[in-house]
Amino acid sequence: MKSLNEQIKESFNEASDKTRFLNEIRSYLSSLSPEKINPVDCVLWVDKEMVVANSYNPNHVAEKEMRLLYTSVREDGYTMPIVTIWDESMKKYVIIDGFHRSLVIRKYKDIDERCGGKLPIVVLNKDISQRMASTVRHNRARGSHSVDGMVNIVFQMLREGKSDREICENLGMEQREFIKLKFITGFAKIFNGYQYSASVEKVINEKKMVREAELKK
Repeated sequence: MKSLNEQIKESFNEASDKTRFLNEIRSYLSSLSPEKINPVDCVLWVDKEMVVANSYNPNHVAEKEMRLLYTSVREDGYTMPIVTIWDESMKKYVIIDGFHRSLVIRKYKDIDERCGGKLPIVVLNKDISQRMASTVRHNRARGSHSVDGMVNIVFQMLREGKSDREICENLGMEQREFIKLKFITGFAKIFNGYQYSASVEKVINEKKMVREAELKK
């Protein structure tokens, strides 16, 4: 009787698409795993054309850091998967975190050839507002996010009916930071008509008074 390892190896050798075969094995094993709640329990390799950027990511990397990232991937390989969600309408994996890691394979031919045009990904099950919040949490955890991108995400979440408390909790923001984000950056007018909590209204009024006092100087 063949051992499990022998059966797997035989099936692998017979598979016409070996990457797909291994992805199916990984997915099946993860479905049985007590750690399946953690996306990293199932890393898949997919064609780079199947992985696309999102339209809201506030994270930016300078060219110097991009070169360093390339060197890291060249010397050590991909040590972190790209975090994605599956978009059924697009039939693509949309990036939540790891855009610049995905960019390395597109910019550098040696990485593309070594990886066979494939990227390592993990897949989350998120709706659009959860996706944006996940992107921000990943970026903020590393201390890398832009103000303009954050404003766009906050605005989108407000349009979807999220309360100020929900936004702060989902994005890991303090309430004062939330208000400052809108008023210091000059985007206050896009939030006209939005109903704030009493504590938030107090902060807004304080900032208005400060601004009016500065204008009178």
